[in-house]
Amino acid sequence: MQVLIDAFYLVLYKPLFNALILLYRFLPGNDFGIAVIVLTVSIRLILYPIMVQSLRSQKKIRNIQPKLEEIKKKYKDDKEKQAQETMSLYKKEKVNPLGGCFPLLIQLPILIALYRVFWHGFEPGQMMHLYSFVPHPGEINPYFLGFLNLSKSNIILAFMAGAIQYFQSKNIMDNSLPSSSGSKDQASQISKTMGKQMMYFFPAFTVIILLRLPAAIGLYWMITALFTLIQQKIVYRSPIKDDSIKDSPIKDNPNKED
Repeated sequence: MQVLIDAFYLVLYKPLFNALILLYRFLPGNDFGIAVIVLTVSIRLILYPIMVQSLRSQKKIRNIQPKLEEIKKKYKDDKEKQAQETMSLYKKEKVNPLGGCFPLLIQLPILIALYRVFWHGFEPGQMMHLYSFVPHPGEINPYFLGFLNLSKSNIILAFMAGAIQYFQSKNIMDNSLPSSSGSKDQASQISKTMGKQMMYFFPAFTVIILLRLPAAIGLYWMITALFTLIQQKIVYRSPIKDDSIKDSPIKDNPNKED
């Protein structure tokens, strides 16, 4: 276990911490908040291809949802056949059902490291993690734009982050519904209800958590959520060449039998 912790600090925490200190040291104005924003955006740009892959995978699954619903109805009494036909459809349409989750797992350690950097970055003892070529910044000024103390919790940033988180969750839900949304089966209704609950739960949870943490984390969270929301808008509006919804049997002929 200690080996994993040491690897985490060596590979992720120390590089990100040093990058933050370099930005704080050399950006005009020595504004810690600007350094947090620049580092957050830089990391999101590096992770951009991974997130695009995840969002496109989610979009493909949404587009074949009518065919999946048709398989469920046709083989509702034969779960084994239903599973076989579902996997066959995924293979035919070149859809990986786990494609939306795997990229998120890849970036999770990076996000945890960033979280710890912004949480502990003000502590003097953290300067022991500086590389030899990174100049010591002295005492870090925690104020953003001269008035917002990022070392303490801030209710405004917490609620702003929660609001952006709400719109991000709503955007995901709006774009995760089947293209043909007339499904009335119990599973679809339960999924829709849970989605609505999560749409309100996550923003509320975000606000509660950020009210207890330094505002630097709230700033990071808000910029991350805003960047992700914009990214979602771009990907969801972009056409996918191999969208299978175009030849969906439900769309072409609702009464067609296989």
